Amino acid sequence: MQPNTLLDAILDEAGMSHAGLAAHVNQAGRARGLTLRYEHTAVARWLKGQRPRGQVPDLICEVLAGRLHRTVTLDDIGLGVPGEAAGPHTSSLSGFVERATALWRSDEQQRPHILGAPAVTGTPAVMPVWEWENPPEDVDVSRGGRHRVSMADIEMLRAARTHYEQMYRKAGGVATRTRIVGFLNAEAAPLLRGSYTDATGRQLHRATGGLVAVAGICAYDSDAHGLAQRYFHQALRLAKASGDRGLGAYVIALLVNQALFMKEYRQAVAFAEAALRAAGKHITPALASDLYAMQAKAYAHLGDGTSALSCIRRAEQAAERIRRGYEPDETGYVQPGLVNVQVAEALLSLGDLTAAAENAAAAVDTPAHDRGRVHRLAMLSQIELRQGNADRAVATAVEMAETARGMESQRLRDRLRAVREHLVRSGCAGTAEAAELIDGALRVPL
Repeated sequence: MQPNTLLDAILDEAGMSHAGLAAHVNQAGRARGLTLRYEHTAVARWLKGQRPRGQVPDLICEVLAGRLHRTVTLDDIGLGVPGEAAGPHTSSLSGFVERATALWRSDEQQRPHILGAPAVTGTPAVMPVWEWENPPEDVDVSRGGRHRVSMADIEMLRAARTHYEQMYRKAGGVATRTRIVGFLNAEAAPLLRGSYTDATGRQLHRATGGLVAVAGICAYDSDAHGLAQRYFHQALRLAKASGDRGLGAYVIALLVNQALFMKEYRQAVAFAEAALRAAGKHITPALASDLYAMQAKAYAHLGDGTSALSCIRRAEQAAERIRRGYEPDETGYVQPGLVNVQVAEALLSLGDLTAAAENAAAAVDTPAHDRGRVHRLAMLSQIELRQGNADRAVATAVEMAETARGMESQRLRDRLRAVREHLVRSGCAGTAEAAELIDGALRVPL
């Protein structure tokens, strides 16, 4: 029996206690000629996943609709037909908002069934991308609620996205995730349920989509892959509601990155293709360069050298067209040198050590924020070892471990472990010092 997070979230929105809901359901039942004697304990059971009998689910909808001044369906309270729960895309936009905010609430409460959920594969993984790319579009995203959403509210969401992205880069996703999820619950959820015109709604959904994408990045960085995927799918639905194709393509780039990590290489290629195709002229050079570079990595892992090299050329051409100041905030992660390190990884998989080393060295020689620098140093150390330059590899690994200090990130820990393993396996002189430094960093629990 799964907890009913939707009913929990909508009760919270309505500001109604368990005892209050029970009393109102009893009263609504009397109006229908029913004698009901529910108490707060019954509501607690419903929240744990027990389904109320008879007409009670309809009565709950009636009570909550009266309190919230809007229609409330069985799906909205998590009591739709079992096995036919509406997904994030197939439901109406208002239904999607209720499901999305319910997930944020469950995440903030650290519900185990949310945090430990595995990532979906196959059709459930592909459908959100297909539905983003294809009609129907949202004709009108306006909504009537209690709070009138202003441009100041939207500016606050944009500022928060930048704030949490910077925090993620400096401190890692593990430390940042609880902060951003708390913000989504406290600030973004009431705004999505507020009152706004279609024009304001488009900007609201775009600003929220950018924030939700960062929440997904933090979940991914914390090894909560099912949760990360759900956040990315939410961000994609919000991007569709905003009408901003470029934002949707950025979210798909995040899904491509996750697919690469999960070794779903064919899916990574297909997703990147969908983003490039559907965004068309709305895709910026920075995003195009990253998508092509990730495609190159996927093709290299699949052993298709011709396609990998073709994508590398396209990534490099797109990178040359990047103009700072003409890119949206979201693509700020595509810093100079990022394409080099992605290309180095693809070339390493193809066995071209010389070209891989040139790109990795170029990436390290280009200024980057600390998080990006850790990844670049890790790649260079790995290549230097493969080339037999043990002394250089050790020095690079030491710099990498020192740069990673203070960051709480499972992905960076993966990098540290991989470099340590390569160093120890090489058996070269001087590796003990670097391995010991990495061990010290890994001993601190996240």
